[in-house]
Amino acid sequence: MSLDLNARLRSLPPVDRVLASLEGLAPQALIAQAARMAVDLARAEVKRGSSAPSLEEVVDRARALLDERGKKDLQPVINATGVLIHTNLGRVPLGQRQLDAIYGIAKSYSNLEYDLTAGRRGSRYSHASDLISALTGAEAALVVNNNAAAVLLTLAALATDLEVVISRGELIEIGGEFRMPDVMSMSGTRLVEVGTTNRTHLADYERAITTSTGALLKVHPSNYKVTGFTAEVPLRELVKLARGRGVPLVFDAGSGYVEVQEAASWAAEEPPVAEALAQGVDVITFSGDKLLGGPQAGIIAGRSDLLRLIAKHPLVRALRVDKMTLAGLEATLRAHLEGKVQDLPLWSLALTAADELRSRAERVAEQVASDALKAEAIPTVSVAGGGSLPGEELASWGIALTHAEKSVDEMQKLLRFSTPPVIGRIEDERLLLDLRSVFVEDLDTLIANVGALD
Repeated sequence: MSLDLNARLRSLPPVDRVLASLEGLAPQALIAQAARMAVDLARAEVKRGSSAPSLEEVVDRARALLDERGKKDLQPVINATGVLIHTNLGRVPLGQRQLDAIYGIAKSYSNLEYDLTAGRRGSRYSHASDLISALTGAEAALVVNNNAAAVLLTLAALATDLEVVISRGELIEIGGEFRMPDVMSMSGTRLVEVGTTNRTHLADYERAITTSTGALLKVHPSNYKVTGFTAEVPLRELVKLARGRGVPLVFDAGSGYVEVQEAASWAAEEPPVAEALAQGVDVITFSGDKLLGGPQAGIIAGRSDLLRLIAKHPLVRALRVDKMTLAGLEATLRAHLEGKVQDLPLWSLALTAADELRSRAERVAEQVASDALKAEAIPTVSVAGGGSLPGEELASWGIALTHAEKSVDEMQKLLRFSTPPVIGRIEDERLLLDLRSVFVEDLDTLIANVGALD
């Protein structure tokens, strides 16, 4: 190591001096982490031939690292993308009714696994199962942490070491590159594919059933749509076949649509959970945090004898939900049972009239527009997202933004760095803020953040 390099390295400020300059900006452990990283980066640059930075330069680097770290923390954002169930933005928000239920249980002891009537240990699943049965008509129900877990557990309990028959057109991939064949493999079952990608017939299932068949599995393609020369076997026909051959029919309904009268046209092609069970499906699985409008959960419902087998499987312990999830889910189920879906933020947003959104868009556009910032209220379309209602669109209104000096990408970045961050979408070389997914109580904050672009 040269004398010059040694001298430059010795001239770097020590970590404790950087720490002292950052005092009070963040918790001490995070400040120490940023200070060490800033000094390490400076040392690496010096070794590559750069001159040694001053104390002020290293402190500025540490501050930038702290700011960057802060933006990684989980925080609320304003969703102006028009995607109602946005997986990257936390799926479905919870409303005051759900939050009150969660808070009431979280802040206190509860009868989570205590039977108040009998005065002895009870089941944590009983709290939600009766409500699920009342809402869907299922004989019994169980709650786990998400729908993929619900499918995994159901197949593991009913068909381990046996074959599960499924249409090739239903071997879906869900978020994060997780695929149905992988979930089935982890359950210990053997996958038997029938039909083709676009067409599967009842005879395909009939030929595939053997003495080694543990179940038939039908998967609702809730995150894509195949059009054209297609064919699939209706649930009623699969129910008749499964009963005739003495094998259970498991239906992965995915998005968990429970009929909402006001959304009949929007969700016309979505299979309601209660309707599937009424047709004779033995076990149905679906999400709690999609069209149901509740916290993340996977729900298994159906025949009581099969649910008893599923509930006894060792995976139940690994996949169980906590008291806060159950409290939020109970509140969600009661809102549906009482016909008060407007209490659920997802449905409150989805059912807002387009004329009302137009009025809001015009108000926002008028208040944020300036000489430099052009804002125009325009009609647009929103989607459910989150693997629900593929191809279906909801009429909406938004604000299209352009700036005399800032590019669309610059505006988008500035809004991402605002407090709270505002997330929109780029469309036709303009930044579009779709108000279908923005809560009315967030409009003033949205106006302030967008106005700061001027």
